[in-house]
Amino acid sequence: MGKVLVVEDSVPQREMISQLLTANGLNVIFASDGVEALNKVQSYHPDLVVLDIILPQMNGYEVCRRLKSDDITQKPAVVMCSIKTERFDLYWAMKQGADAYIGKPFRPQELVETVKYLLRE
Repeated sequence: MGKVLVVEDSVPQREMISQLLTANGLNVIFASDGVEALNKVQSYHPDLVVLDIILPQMNGYEVCRRLKSDDITQKPAVVMCSIKTERFDLYWAMKQGADAYIGKPFRPQELVETVKYLLRE
């Protein structure tokens, strides 16, 4: 069973994503802002991070960049999941090291398939 960190400041979105992933056999922990996300990655060593872009204290782009640039925290795959769906948003997420990008609203199966695919790699 893979361990996934869901970083989302919207409680309904966080609960929906967490329930979806838990129902698919994944162990889910969560953070509600970018600083908490960085701390949880260091403490819990998740296999994958589902990361919103618009977050309090530190945005998802910065969180992703910091995770991927640190030898200790670069292991987990990062799936950016955001309402920001312009081409530039996708480009910038990939430039920061994201492994996948899903725009909101998303189809639940799209998120599950993306997460499972990245956990297999």
